[in-house]
Amino acid sequence: MHSGPRTEEEALAEQRALRSRVVSAPGPASPATVAGLDVAYDGDRLAAAVVVLRYPDLSVQDTAVVRGTTTFPYIPGLFAFREVPSLLDALDRLTVRPDVLVCDGQGLAHPRRFGLAAHLGVLTDLPSFGVGKTRLVGEFAPVGERRGDRSALIDAGEEVGAVLRTRDGVKPLFVSVGHRIDLDNACALTLALTPRYRLPETTRAADRACRDFLR
Repeated sequence: MHSGPRTEEEALAEQRALRSRVVSAPGPASPATVAGLDVAYDGDRLAAAVVVLRYPDLSVQDTAVVRGTTTFPYIPGLFAFREVPSLLDALDRLTVRPDVLVCDGQGLAHPRRFGLAAHLGVLTDLPSFGVGKTRLVGEFAPVGERRGDRSALIDAGEEVGAVLRTRDGVKPLFVSVGHRIDLDNACALTLALTPRYRLPETTRAADRACRDFLR
């Protein structure tokens, strides 16, 4: 099992050190594979899933799920430390290495600009971004009602992500880059991953896998 810090002070120090390793890059516009990552909880028990989809047809190529327990307390801004060890173990069990990681969470749109997507991206050195259902930080102007409409997510004067409408008239999602990918590319991939539903197929597949495993 991958281990991590045990205290808030250790986690903050590790977060600061890892944040300096984030790379800004365009990222792949047409990756061969994309992976969704998600974690489901049952008390202190958890299941972490990674599902690799072929791009662009979105067929499942590989799945890995691991069972674990939470070893780090819930502290706002440090939530990644509860999930990263088990997600790394699941990534280690894949037989297909994904080209891009799509996390159910945030990347740059984080109080210290280092959410789960950035954390996993740096540790794996894979292009990564987050697609969240809710906002963690920032303000934004109203988003148009049509699929593909977006608004900049601004925090402390900095653009930290995009608020993106993936279905006409349905609540938008919060997209933020993590590592080795830019925001335009992350938004384009998010739209390509949402041909029928609000959430990306990567997220939907990983959510099903970890919840089924817990049952």
